[in-house]
Amino acid sequence: MFVEEYDVIVVGAGHAGSEAAAAAANLGSKTLLVTMSLQNIAQMSCNPAMGGIAKGQIVREIDALGGYSGIVSDKTAIQFKMLNKSKGPAMWSPRVQSDRMRFAEEWRLMLERTPNLDFYQEMVKGLIIENNRIKGIRTSLGVEIRAKSVVLTNGTFLNGLIHIGEKQFGGGRAGESAAFGITEDLVKLGFEAGRMKTGTPPRVDGRSLDYSKMNEEKGDVKPHKFSYSDETSPLVHQRSCYMTYTSGVVHDILREGFDRSPMFNGRIKSIGPRYCPSIEDKINRFADKERHQLFVEPEGWDTCEVYVNGFSTSLPEDIQFKALRTVAGFENVKFFRPGYAIEYDYFPPTQLKHTLETKLVEGLFFAGQINGTTGYEEAASQGLMAGINAHLKVHEKDPFILKRDEAYIGVLIDDLITKGTEEPYRMFTSRAEYRTLLRQDNADFRLTPMSYKIGLASEKRMRRMEHKFNESDKMVAFFKETSITVAETNPILIAKDSAPISQGDKMFKIFSRPQIELEDMKKFEKVQQYIEENTVDEEILEQAEIQVKYSGYIEKERNNADKLTRLEDVKIPEDFDYHKIKSMSIEAKQKLSKIRPVTISQASRISGVSPSDISVLLVYMGR
Repeated sequence: MFVEEYDVIVVGAGHAGSEAAAAAANLGSKTLLVTMSLQNIAQMSCNPAMGGIAKGQIVREIDALGGYSGIVSDKTAIQFKMLNKSKGPAMWSPRVQSDRMRFAEEWRLMLERTPNLDFYQEMVKGLIIENNRIKGIRTSLGVEIRAKSVVLTNGTFLNGLIHIGEKQFGGGRAGESAAFGITEDLVKLGFEAGRMKTGTPPRVDGRSLDYSKMNEEKGDVKPHKFSYSDETSPLVHQRSCYMTYTSGVVHDILREGFDRSPMFNGRIKSIGPRYCPSIEDKINRFADKERHQLFVEPEGWDTCEVYVNGFSTSLPEDIQFKALRTVAGFENVKFFRPGYAIEYDYFPPTQLKHTLETKLVEGLFFAGQINGTTGYEEAASQGLMAGINAHLKVHEKDPFILKRDEAYIGVLIDDLITKGTEEPYRMFTSRAEYRTLLRQDNADFRLTPMSYKIGLASEKRMRRMEHKFNESDKMVAFFKETSITVAETNPILIAKDSAPISQGDKMFKIFSRPQIELEDMKKFEKVQQYIEENTVDEEILEQAEIQVKYSGYIEKERNNADKLTRLEDVKIPEDFDYHKIKSMSIEAKQKLSKIRPVTISQASRISGVSPSDISVLLVYMGR
């Protein structure tokens, strides 16, 4: 039934598992993807969207590395928005509204077209481990499948428990059973486990809504796309979302059910996502607010199913229904299914290395919600990195690790394994200290050469990136070298309330002014001529504009990153005994001994380790 032994087995086929399986197989490893339901590969369990603040940067990075999330998002998008356009480009974040059914279908078809990848549908109940090394998996039917490495991407399925009011039942998500056995195996081996919770809103029948009472939210007039490849194109037609609000009446009805809510009556003790609270949590924590936004999101091009974003809840279904019927536009709403909360097992990620391999069991990797994260994008990026590193481990190659100044993915993984998390971790731009370097527009410049080097990004991807890099570089040089006269410049400056010049100057200097935009520069005949002669596309124009306008900020941040990189180069021996350093704080000794940082830089980011502790450590290491 199976080959004698796989290089990589991936358990779970959500966003993390799908990216892990694709990466390992595309790199050349004989890979098996095991899931409880082949019909639900890459299912969008929560909202039908990809990207958003900081998350959009992650999808761009996955794509630049050769992952599939960007391509699938583009092919199944129904709306595109670039968020934060009023701010600087470091904050711009792409987001697509997706067709949920087509998203899962496209993922499955892409995986089925991937060489070296096999599939098997069954529950994994246990792991085969010998001498602290992974040897394979054991299924509910007792089938043993051997492997050189295993990636666990179990999502919310490990001992999953669904709550709707007073009712509770086992499940990994609505309509699907929970997974049992793996947590127990790992705890016996000495792993620390915990419980987290997340929630989801009701799905409703769009035919029962009155959209005339809501605000229409359209996509961008000139939509972009996620993938840097030419496999996909920007949307021509888009579907609108809508926005409405809760009210004091809605809040009063919801409060009627608080004593029946598992979150308030103490039945749920695990911690939920701080930045995506339930509606009952919102009206409890923000009692002074008279209303909260609700985003009404279509689940696809043709379906009438609608996702009520902002109304995540575990209240009894009768309370959910009664409250929603008092929301403007929802007076005659019909439910497809009520919202619910789900509790599940996770493993504090300080038990991992930067490769996402566990410290206790060699060849065993964790990715996604099992590490305490929330969100498709965070999960997919971990899956990609775990799949890459599982392949590299099996083939005895150097690990692939992204640093904090190289990718949001690097920030995410470093935060998890260095600081850990006691609540579902979500990525924000504020978590990245080098966000001017880690923009969504340059992820291919940053990451495609690295991925090409290990054999994941294709030759075509690499050549396309080089063309974009060279052409945008040439255009920046054109702005630096080309002079303009007072006569042709001042009318443009005066029209934009920018101080006129008294003598000719270089275009770069004029373009650097905050008031002057690319459209203004196109009014110069020399710029128009350059664009036409060199057939410059919008992507290259946008990149050149960012390089001109933000060159000072980018250079300053690069210098800061380079300074801190020196500490990344100071390695700490794996068996270093922190307890022998008498002048170091007790807390620092305990934290450093538990997390076992690889470098001084990583040690400095551990909560409870002070700058003076780092100084002592450097002195002790002869630095």
